[in-house]
Order: sequence, then C-alpha cells, then structure tokens
Amino acid sequence: MSKDEPALVPQEFAVRRRWLFPSALIHELDADARGSDRRPRRTARDWAVDVVCFLLAALFGAMAAQSLRHETGLPHSVAVLDVTLGVLACAAVWLRRRWPVGFAVAMVVAGFLSDTAGGASMVALFTLAVHRPFRYVAWIGGADLALIPLFYWLRPDPGLPYLADVTFTVLLTVSVIGWGMFVRSKRQLMLSLRDRARRAETEALLRAERAQRLAREAIAREMHDVLAHRLTLLSVHAGALEFRPDAPREEIARAAGVIRESAHEALQDLREIIGVLRAGEADDAAGGRPQPTLAALDALVTESREAGMKVNLDQRVADPAAVPASVGRTAYRIAQETLTNARKHAPGAEVTVQVCGAPGAGLTITVRNPAPASDVPPVPGSGQGLIGLTERATLAGGRLEHGPTADGGFEVRGWLPWGGG
Repeated sequence: MSKDEPALVPQEFAVRRRWLFPSALIHELDADARGSDRRPRRTARDWAVDVVCFLLAALFGAMAAQSLRHETGLPHSVAVLDVTLGVLACAAVWLRRRWPVGFAVAMVVAGFLSDTAGGASMVALFTLAVHRPFRYVAWIGGADLALIPLFYWLRPDPGLPYLADVTFTVLLTVSVIGWGMFVRSKRQLMLSLRDRARRAETEALLRAERAQRLAREAIAREMHDVLAHRLTLLSVHAGALEFRPDAPREEIARAAGVIRESAHEALQDLREIIGVLRAGEADDAAGGRPQPTLAALDALVTESREAGMKVNLDQRVADPAAVPASVGRTAYRIAQETLTNARKHAPGAEVTVQVCGAPGAGLTITVRNPAPASDVPPVPGSGQGLIGLTERATLAGGRLEHGPTADGGFEVRGWLPWGGG
C-alpha cells in the first residue's frame, strides 16, 4: 500500500472488494443486513468456492465408483444404491450454505452407506466447521469419525490394508475439520477487528464530547468569575448615582467613568470568551489578553477600593510573579469571586484578603468579612460561584473551604499546591 492510500477498516475493505469476501462475512460486517432475516446473496467468491467443492465431491465420487467394480462380493443392487446416493450427495453440495447442520447430518448417513458420497461428506464437514460453532463440529464430526472403522470393516478396500484405510480416512477427516475451523477463526478475527474499530470510534466520540463539555464548563466558570465582578461594579456605582442625585459633580463624573470602564471591560471579556467558543481553542492560544495571575491581585484590590469597598490586602508572598501561572490564576479568581460576593451580600463591610505561602508549602488565600451593618435582601442564585470555586481549586490539586464565622461574618479559605523550585 502506498503512503497516500488510506488504511481501510475491515468493513470498508469488504465494501470495496465485495466479490473477494464470502457473503456470510459481508452479512456480518453490514450492521443493517445483520439485523434482517434475509439470506445474503452469493458473491463471485462464493460461486467459485461452490463450484470447486462440487467438482471435488464429483471427482472423489467418480474415483470411488471406479473402485466399486474391484470390490469382491458386492451385490449389484448395493453398487447401484451406492452410486445413486453419491450422485444425490454431490447435488446436495449446492445446499450446503443454506442448511450446513442438516447437510452434514445427512452426509454422515450417506457417507456410511455410500463410498461415492465420501467427497460430499468431506465438503459437509468443512462447511459445518466454517459456519457453525465447535459444539456442532464435535458431535457430528465425532459421529463421522466413529463410523469410519465400522465402514471399512464392512466394506474393506481390496487395494489397501484395513489399518491403512482407517488411518488415512481419519487423518483426512481431521484435516478437513481443522481447515474449516481455521477459516472460521480468521473470519471471527476480522469480525473482532471490526468490533474493536467500532468501539474505538465510539470511545473517541465520547472522549471528544467529554472534552467539549469540560471546555464549556471551564468557559462558563470563567465567564461567571469575570462578568460577575464587572457587573457588580456597575450595580454599585449605578445605585450610588440613583440614590445620590445631589452628589458633587466630581463624584458623579468619577462614578460614571467607573461605569463606563467596567462596561468596556465586561464587553471586552465577553468578546474574548465568545472568540474562544468560535475558534474552539484554549484561552492562551486564542490571541486574547494575558490571563490574570497573583501579580494582578493588587490591581484587583485597587479596583474594588475605587468602587467604594473597604479592602485590606495582607500580601505575604515575597515574589508573586514566581507563583506558577495556573496557581496564581486560581488564587486570583478566588479573590475576585469572594470580593464580588462580599460586595453583594455584605455591602459596606470591611474585607480582609490574606495571601501567604512558599514553594513546597503551597499557597493559602483567605478572604473574610464581618457581618453586614444591616439586613441585606437575599440574592437569587447565591452559592453557585462558591461551587465553581471549589471545583476550580479541586482541579488545581487544592481545596477550598467556606462558611460563616463566629461573629456572623463569612470566610473563604483556599489552599493550592506550589511545588518547590
């Protein structure tokens, strides 16, 4: 096969070279035809094999008929019956594909009564071994082998000793059965290769669907983390403008600028995420902006402070840029989501963000806030962000814990692995 010619699975090769394959094998390879009761049509190979089998049966029958005249003490009526059964057996060879078991059983009886039916008996055993499981071959072939010594005891060959006749016929019968079983094993191997190829194709489709689902989930988490932060900033400043229409012009201008900048950033993030969905590539390969890492945590805190939040940052990592990008990005998303939650559920409360860690010990990020000064209405859909953060931390090899504190506040504590340098 040339380099440019594609490799063919058994089913595709059988379709292209249909005349080279047995009809029974093509019937098994064809999923649609396998479920129907319609018999497969003979292929050119089937016709050629059937013709050869018929000629071999006829040739052996003719040779046996010639030897009948040398048998001493054989009545003429028995000789006529022998030849008649031999002719019928040779004609029955054409039915071997439709009824392999019945044909083999009939040939056991015909082969015992007629020497000229011996060739057709061999064809029947070969057909049975090819088309039926071993249990049929064991019973019918065993019966045929058991009758061979009795046959030559009743009708000895004048040209050969009894032991030589029995040994030769037994070896010939076993060889024919073994050949048929070998042909069947080759067909079963081809069918197993077909099934293996189908299973591999199905597994590949399942893996592709799972990868697509995981990619969609990752994009959904990214969209939630980014857009929720931007939109809460919009909500805070829009609410300030709504409830403080008499605010100084400078504050209104600053709030409007933050709204405009947050809306622009949200649209930019949304555009990049949609670009990833269209391109079907990872974030890093999509040509968008660099993903935030731990070094961008200061900018996140500054942005939250400009939105009116009270945020204390306790940064105890000597070199934030040395933190691995995946670990730093996860820590950044934890801080971003918890600041967003604090802005929604505890407005006006002072939030403390603490980051510490070292190579080999891991990176710990803790975000806590006290109870809000007044009752805050429940926000629909609360808790989904923390579920996504827990999954994100688990995928990174870390863990995330969250819950209320003793003073009525809330704390989120995450640990992420940071391997030694």
